[in-house]
Amino acid sequence: MQQGIIGIGISEDPIRVIDSIANSPLSDRVVCYTNPDTGSQFSFPCQVCSDIDPEKRLISDLFSHHIAAAVRGTLSANITLRELKTVYGVPELERIVLLEAASGRKFFLAPVGIDEGWTLNQKIALIEKGKAIAIKSGLSGQVGILSGGRIGDVGRHPVVDRTLADAELISRVTGAIHYEIRIEDAINECGLIIAPDGISGNLIFRTLLFAGKGASHGAPVVNISDIFVDTSRVNPDYTNALILAASLMN
Repeated sequence: MQQGIIGIGISEDPIRVIDSIANSPLSDRVVCYTNPDTGSQFSFPCQVCSDIDPEKRLISDLFSHHIAAAVRGTLSANITLRELKTVYGVPELERIVLLEAASGRKFFLAPVGIDEGWTLNQKIALIEKGKAIAIKSGLSGQVGILSGGRIGDVGRHPVVDRTLADAELISRVTGAIHYEIRIEDAINECGLIIAPDGISGNLIFRTLLFAGKGASHGAPVVNISDIFVDTSRVNPDYTNALILAASLMN
């Protein structure tokens, strides 16, 4: 393994990723994975790995430890994440995103994939792994569980009742605190927040990032043996994700 080398993918909007690398303190430790056409058209502030299948090459080099960490950048989510599951032999991916509110308050949030975190066991697994990452990142070890309403709302709708019951059970099993629907309190007190499901988690992420003047630092995949930070192709900047990947190597 090349100690400390981070790979990042480039497909759409190369300039956005290139500028992020140039503006980061890590440009001498970054390798860009892109297709030959893109690799020949732009000037990069780092090493470049050109491949007709940059998604597969990025994951292959991570798995074989030619790089120490990987950031998806603007590569295809479907191809990259499917390849990640295949190479690492996992049926599903567990991602926990590091968010920053407009106030500057940072916290991890999960689930954020619309197909993630739908069962009690999946949420408990996210708590076990996410709490450790939150503490390692210098955040609070307190975990907050969200549901679709307040305890006093029981009986108003069966879906709300289920989220309340699930949150109460998870909090008893894991020691987390059930904040009911009060996300504003959870953000101020917790290093990790668990949404009721993947849809609501994705909506929280997108609302904070695109309407709430917040920021995303990337979403580490926590159920594989290497460091992979997932990112959205519509993320305005990838500097934070590169810094997060570097910090997870320590």
